[in-house]
Amino acid sequence: MINEKFFSASDRASILVEALPYIQEFHGKTVVIKYGGNAMVNDELKASVMQDVALMKFVGINVVIVHGGGPEITGFLKKIGKESSFVSGLRVTDEETVEVAEMVLDGKINSEIVTLLNRRGLRAVGLSGKDADLIRAEKKLATVYDGGEKTKVDIGYVGKAKQVNIQIVEDLIAKGYVPVIAPIGVGEDGESYNINADYVAADIAGALKAEKLLLLTDTEGVYKSFEDKSSFISTLKAHEAREFIKGGIISGGMIPKVEACLRAIDAGTKKAHIIDGRLAHSIILELFTDSGIGTEVE
Repeated sequence: MINEKFFSASDRASILVEALPYIQEFHGKTVVIKYGGNAMVNDELKASVMQDVALMKFVGINVVIVHGGGPEITGFLKKIGKESSFVSGLRVTDEETVEVAEMVLDGKINSEIVTLLNRRGLRAVGLSGKDADLIRAEKKLATVYDGGEKTKVDIGYVGKAKQVNIQIVEDLIAKGYVPVIAPIGVGEDGESYNINADYVAADIAGALKAEKLLLLTDTEGVYKSFEDKSSFISTLKAHEAREFIKGGIISGGMIPKVEACLRAIDAGTKKAHIIDGRLAHSIILELFTDSGIGTEVE
């Protein structure tokens, strides 16, 4: 955490002046935040995210939060003696696992986020993708790349949005609420699908034609080679991103994050960013400073 005693009154005034044009630019606009990773389990980081969201809301930005919960799902599964496995960054999800995921995401994490925001003077409302038929889902097959070739793998009750009925979110925004969305969708027969929160955030951002999509992660952003810190990519073109995924440069858990950025931009979101949620106030640093942080996908 930054020690505020080392900042003079002039320093603080300069910070506010730097933020002013961004506050003006984003006033009345919609920003979708995918909240996940370490920022959800570390209490100090959790508090900083809630403070950032409160600041955004009070300067006139419409905020929508889509949250993950992978570590908590994994932890609960361990408690009942069930190990987790992943394919291309997506959790293999049988019937028992999707029941656990829905319980943890909708019943525990969602309500906690809503409570934390309400305590900061906001009016937050929790939603599942099943509420008001928000996310109509269908099965998603995982894509596995091998030597440039791709194959599809069935990993169970893992879904993707077939249709997003955004009206309920728009109504809440219009009335000054902060929608907080758990990434569970409903299938044609009423079955639940666990949907990667990055993809849900992308679909929500695209449907809202959001100004920005911010994905909080546990890394600084995208690297050409993660072992080489000098290979960090601050701006990633869409065609480069697709080539990097196909070539295996972008792999594992970073695949759904970059694909989510591409999906959001293709659907009408202006900009998408992968930022380090382990850094306190990373959202504010991205939105309201000249340098910004993380990787911008365009």
